[in-house]
Amino acid sequence: MIPINLVTSDDHSEQTHNLINSHENRPDKLEEACGVFGIYAPGEDVAKLTYFGLYALQHRGQESAGIATFEGTQVHLHKDMGLVSQVFNESILSELPGNLAVGHTRYSTTGSSRKVNAQPAVVETRLGLVALAHNGNLVNTVQLRAELLESKCNLVTTTDSEMIAFAIAQEVNAGAEWLDGCIRAFNRCQGAFSLVIGTPTGVMGVRDPNGIRPLVIGTLAGNPERYVLASETCGLDIIGADYLRDVEPGELVWITEAGLASFHWNQQPQKKLCIFEMIYFARPDSIVHNESLYSYRMRLGRRLATESTVDADMVFGVPDSGIPAAIGFSQTSAIPYAEGLIKNRYVGRTFIQPTQTMREYGIRMKLNPLKDVLRGKRVIIVDDSIVRGTTSRKLVKSLRDAGAVEVHMRISSPPVTHPCFYGIDTDTQDQLIAATKSVAEIAQQLQVDTLAYLSWEGMLEATREDTNNFCSACFTGDYPVPIPEQVKRSKLILEKAVV
Repeated sequence: MIPINLVTSDDHSEQTHNLINSHENRPDKLEEACGVFGIYAPGEDVAKLTYFGLYALQHRGQESAGIATFEGTQVHLHKDMGLVSQVFNESILSELPGNLAVGHTRYSTTGSSRKVNAQPAVVETRLGLVALAHNGNLVNTVQLRAELLESKCNLVTTTDSEMIAFAIAQEVNAGAEWLDGCIRAFNRCQGAFSLVIGTPTGVMGVRDPNGIRPLVIGTLAGNPERYVLASETCGLDIIGADYLRDVEPGELVWITEAGLASFHWNQQPQKKLCIFEMIYFARPDSIVHNESLYSYRMRLGRRLATESTVDADMVFGVPDSGIPAAIGFSQTSAIPYAEGLIKNRYVGRTFIQPTQTMREYGIRMKLNPLKDVLRGKRVIIVDDSIVRGTTSRKLVKSLRDAGAVEVHMRISSPPVTHPCFYGIDTDTQDQLIAATKSVAEIAQQLQVDTLAYLSWEGMLEATREDTNNFCSACFTGDYPVPIPEQVKRSKLILEKAVV
């Protein structure tokens, strides 16, 4: 048995997974799958650097976190339910020595929210242990799981991420070296996968042929032979690493003591970055296409104002994701920007549910309206998306209760009419309000005076990139990776969405 040091802590988290997954407790937003981080830096405190990298990527997943470090052939692993700052402390990090590390922060898509499904996934091979962190979602999990079980693989979780790790182990145990074994395994995977993989030899960064989920490469400041991999550039900034470039779709970068080597494991890549990474998921200070996403989101707001301005006294955004678009809307429309809502930024995920009496009193844990600012005003509220509409309806009511005389809602993306199969946690199609109702019907349900969405063309043109380089299936139903019928039936309830 190859040695693995599992750093443990008291586990009180299994009791919470049912609460997390209950429909009532799910936020009325599209939720990202996770953030990944990897580092090859002999002589550095790789565990602590990974901790800070995951801390910067916390917005991508708040259910569990984990770090695996490699010290020769020995792997030190700690993972648990909770936020990064809850899972790790100085004592735990001190027990994670090594020259390279892989980290993960998770929001569950394939596989329920339980400690056993936390990542990195660690699997034994003839060449040593492999630790894998995955952002995305496979669509051929049923077939791949059947193949692995038929080969007597001892799957212990319900995640597609563990399946990728076992597929790698299967190829390596059949005689392949790390590079060839990984490439063979990737060719068995269909869907979205940005991976950071640790081995006793080095760290890999991998993207699927469509590059649906992001992955960037950086170097530690002052030491260009020390490489960092992260889901977003904000994961580099926090540790002072310099952005080098993106991992390309269909590319594998292999970081060892010899440096960084690049292999294009798929010869027919076709860029299809998830457009919601641009609109909402990634942090506004992260760099995509050589600019901050804050700049892109402001352009969305400007285009939205051009398409659907309305007379009003003030514009404000739903904190925090709606603010850049609201500022852009204000600049183009010449309607003053102000803050109409205050966000409690110290609220994370809570497992304590308010009582019915508390709900009747209007308990507001995250957003509170500024009554003296809103009283007597015609307001435009800008948000990035509407999913089920439950939160938006409550928000509109709170604005009217605060004294707003008109409430106009503007959305800086098109109507979400189709579920995602590539790593975003979406409801079945019949739960998406825009899949069953027209814009006028949604406006009536939300009780707004007017409602307008950004056009699909406007959203893509604002990228200033080739508009074919993005996946926008949640707005169109045009999925770049074919969805197996069995998987499709699980979410695509309706034959045709209302447009």
